[in-house]
Amino acid sequence: MLYQAYQLQSDMTSPLRMFAEHASLMLGAGKAGLPSPPALFSTASQSSSKLSAALEVLARLRLTHARPAYNLPIVEVAGQTIEVAEHKVCALPFGTLLHFKKAMANPGPRMLLVAPLSGHFATLLRETARTLLADHDVYITDWHNARDVGLSQGEFSLDHYTDYLIKFLEVLGPNTHMVAVCQPCVAALAATAIMAEDDNPAQPRSLTLMAGPVDCRVNPTGVNELANSKPIEWFEKNLISHVPWPHKGMMRRVYPGFLQLTAFLSMNLERHKKSFEDLYQHVKEGELDKANVIRTFYDEYLAVNDLPAAFYLQTVSKVFQTYDLPRGELTWHGRKVNLKAIRRTALLTVEGERDDICAVGQTVAAQDLCSSIRPYMKTHHVQTGVGHYGVFSGRKWNQQIYPRVRDVIHSSAG
Repeated sequence: MLYQAYQLQSDMTSPLRMFAEHASLMLGAGKAGLPSPPALFSTASQSSSKLSAALEVLARLRLTHARPAYNLPIVEVAGQTIEVAEHKVCALPFGTLLHFKKAMANPGPRMLLVAPLSGHFATLLRETARTLLADHDVYITDWHNARDVGLSQGEFSLDHYTDYLIKFLEVLGPNTHMVAVCQPCVAALAATAIMAEDDNPAQPRSLTLMAGPVDCRVNPTGVNELANSKPIEWFEKNLISHVPWPHKGMMRRVYPGFLQLTAFLSMNLERHKKSFEDLYQHVKEGELDKANVIRTFYDEYLAVNDLPAAFYLQTVSKVFQTYDLPRGELTWHGRKVNLKAIRRTALLTVEGERDDICAVGQTVAAQDLCSSIRPYMKTHHVQTGVGHYGVFSGRKWNQQIYPRVRDVIHSSAG
């Protein structure tokens, strides 16, 4: 009933938000340098500026459920502007292998960028991909919204997530490098180990794990404690809902993205309230550049992606509650995952000093677990002064973390 209640509330408030959006645009048209609006809205008074700002804030206080655009039409490569085109390489029911194809003969080492499936779309890694594109041939796991996947496509579990990574690596072929951000680090390790044990020629040449929950027993965070506060049966009973009509995935069991977002918002509620207060002030004062920074962030942040129930429950249970991977108990379709099988893949682990989602020590644990990788093929980097998102976006990602990622990939390129 939870999802149905959310859908009803969304349907009822949608006309109001649409009105607020259009009215705000008309009131603010003059300030934005747009053609003059009708006389009724043409006043540039302070009161109309306040009303325009208030209406925009009201219109933006909503969730969306469709993937935003990546908006990566060009990239700077060695001082030159290169065009980038998106190509769907392999489309599967729950995710697409998407290629950011650069218009150049030698795009650089081939890379699979593995995005988290944790309530947001893969576009959350837009800036990560933009940076990586300067020196690499980038492909990304573009996960679909589970509420748009029909029941006929079956379940999608942690095992299936790992299947997709193996499939995508096989499509890309030998000498591909894999970079996993946050949640998928466990699945990326599992896929690499399985492919190594099978002597699969498409096993990744290098594996970069960024701020991922490899061993959540180390320095538990608030997120880890929350996951252990209730038995897995509680999560299934209270957080899993059926997709309502009229969505294509009607009756599919999902962990709704709006619940995940609510949890994220509650962790930094005051900061988000301040951001919308700032948006109001910037719009009111006509400070469009400052307003656009906030608009861009929340257009992405408030776009939510429902998780398949099986995947969500298995992730909570196996990664955050029973720690199957570091205990050597993780299985893939009943087969034990053996990290010691990884020998030919270079390993880089990256952590943020101030990460309150995946604490220092949780990702570097992979270094000891992958004991068959030779020491000279292992690298670890702790970035001072950054939290979780600073590991893969922002100034320090671009200036200090990315060069380490690039160096490991290029030094191990075949």
